[in-house]
Amino acid sequence: MKQLILFFFTLIQAVQLLYSQEIDTTKTIELKDVVVTGQFEPQALKKSVFNVKVISQKDMQQLAATNLADVLNQYLNITIQPNGMEGRSTVSLFGLDSQYFKIFVDNIPLVNDSGLGNAIDLTQINLNDIERIEIIEGSMGVTHGANAVSGILNIITKKSVAKDWEINVAVQEETVGKEYAWFNKGRHIQNIRLAHRISEKWNFSIGLNRNDFAGFFDDRQGINYENNDGKRGYRWLPKEQWVSNAFLQYKTNSYKLFYKVDYLNEEVTFANATVTTIVNPPFGESKVANDQRFYTNRWFHHLNASGNLQETYPFAVSVSYQSQFRDQEKFQYDITNQSEQNNSRSTDQFSKVAYSTGTISNLFQNQKWDAQLGYELVLNEGFSRVVGENNFPKEVQKDINNYDAFFSTEYKVSEKLALRSGLRYSIQNQFENQYAASFGLRYLLPRDVEFRLGLGRSYRTPNFEELYSEIIFSGHFFVGNEDLNPETSTSIDSSIKKNFLFENLKGQTQFAVNFLDVNDRIEMALLEVDPIAKSQYINISLYQMWNFAWTNQLQWKNFTGNFGISLVGISQEINNGESVSDNSFLFTKQFNSSLSYALPKSEMVMAAYFKYNGKQQQFVASFDDSGNPTFKKSVIDAFSWLDASLKKGFYSNAFEVTLGARNILDITAVNQSQPNSGAAHPVGSSVLLGYGRSFFLKLVYNLTL
Repeated sequence: MKQLILFFFTLIQAVQLLYSQEIDTTKTIELKDVVVTGQFEPQALKKSVFNVKVISQKDMQQLAATNLADVLNQYLNITIQPNGMEGRSTVSLFGLDSQYFKIFVDNIPLVNDSGLGNAIDLTQINLNDIERIEIIEGSMGVTHGANAVSGILNIITKKSVAKDWEINVAVQEETVGKEYAWFNKGRHIQNIRLAHRISEKWNFSIGLNRNDFAGFFDDRQGINYENNDGKRGYRWLPKEQWVSNAFLQYKTNSYKLFYKVDYLNEEVTFANATVTTIVNPPFGESKVANDQRFYTNRWFHHLNASGNLQETYPFAVSVSYQSQFRDQEKFQYDITNQSEQNNSRSTDQFSKVAYSTGTISNLFQNQKWDAQLGYELVLNEGFSRVVGENNFPKEVQKDINNYDAFFSTEYKVSEKLALRSGLRYSIQNQFENQYAASFGLRYLLPRDVEFRLGLGRSYRTPNFEELYSEIIFSGHFFVGNEDLNPETSTSIDSSIKKNFLFENLKGQTQFAVNFLDVNDRIEMALLEVDPIAKSQYINISLYQMWNFAWTNQLQWKNFTGNFGISLVGISQEINNGESVSDNSFLFTKQFNSSLSYALPKSEMVMAAYFKYNGKQQQFVASFDDSGNPTFKKSVIDAFSWLDASLKKGFYSNAFEVTLGARNILDITAVNQSQPNSGAAHPVGSSVLLGYGRSFFLKLVYNLTL
């Protein structure tokens, strides 16, 4: 009750602060952004009940981002979690990892190693075909199903063709820290997109993108290093990606039909640091290492139909089939002769998903009261090879399916006040049936002030790893748990936004408050230490989060700026019967800002992006002085991130050159304190976050006919 009182008191104070400002009431900002995520139909951002953030194609171009991780790295409340040894990067929002944040492509959740829509590797998402990105923070379980607990991200791809022919070709060269060479160091990117408007009704596009990341060496010496001193291999694994896509659309005034297919091929190389000497008379000795490659192949098919039934009922239906296979190839690499032998390749993991969703709106045929009925069907077949008894591989193949129906209504009390509520019921084949519920309102106050409030109940279902994984090595045993229950969550999300215009200065300021309460959170817990240490995923914890964020957008003449600050407090209560964590709130601060300056006559834009990430605190499994399992606090030090770019166009932007630098503050790793079992003081380790200051050059050619 105290938390709710604090919540509403903060909102009242924010409303009073904004409403009492002296402003020019004769002018307002014209909001031209149209959003689709979570809406009954596309509508102006200002009219949306949800608080939607939009990342435009212009923002992505100024960053010269190579993948989605580069884009999101600069946004408030979002933390990118890279893993150099796996070559992956995932996203954390409000301190909750990527299992709680759902990623969609044109409202279709994207398949990945762990499931559907969650734990997506951001480096596998190509930006060449993206029109814009829409983000909604907070529970979206009614409209977007399981695991949309902390928020959703919807990638809107390009679908329209302005001219008869559009050809876009780009080449980008980038250093990896100080490392660069034409072929075996740095990052090398090439992409091409061809779009054609066949007629007023038909258009198509095709695209191809290659992203070659040669790895980050740091103090390592690469794959051909012969000494057995731990320096062979890479600090950040090399990765080569090929992404291709095709799109075909037919549209009339009443109906639209499109088909889209994407294909990802990725190869990641792991070079073992251990080098073995083999003596083979009379041929002398050779140095060898047991290396591995990982191959990922992902197909994404999407068929969509939308329009109006009987000219009065807007509908949209999507059918999708996705598959992702990850193969593991083991081989012995002869360093002396630079050759391979004893190659063996097997499927390590795959997911195959048949998915369909559909909605029909305007059910009440009333200008003030709209209603939408929808369904979602997920047939998810998963496979993984795990370690079984006596350390022998064991194959696990399971189906995780759900059949959902949802209903939402939106009532426009007046032009200023809109109310929205919804309910989803999910039939699960592996768990108890689940439901999600929500209520939201949007109120347009005088003096161009917007107020939004949302209440939601959502759920997260356990993923394949949490259910079925088995990892066994000397002295420890990690296992999944088929008896896990889905997590449930309750959220309150609110924002107060003000648009203003004063002479040549226009802008927007917003204050947001979010509260999230998660029950039955799934954690890996240390259950016993004798005769061996055994850890298992179990429902053991409660999780609460408060977020206070203040963001601002300003535009003055040719300058555009953004700045914001957030404070996130997280409380965890972890109890497995013996070990309990401190349930006090641990706070993390973030600050971000950006500034761009445009010179339209010279077709030039200069931009800089800065983000400060305060120290992060969390509880990790450890032991007390008596050797009993417990949880202790771990702290990751604060760090800052700075990117900058200069973009110059020629011949009405037919040709573009972008120069820039990432990670200008030269961050590689930050310290993380680790509780030392049975010791009075924590010990330190480092968390790899980046590969230092990098520079890039991007050349783009745009041809329209």
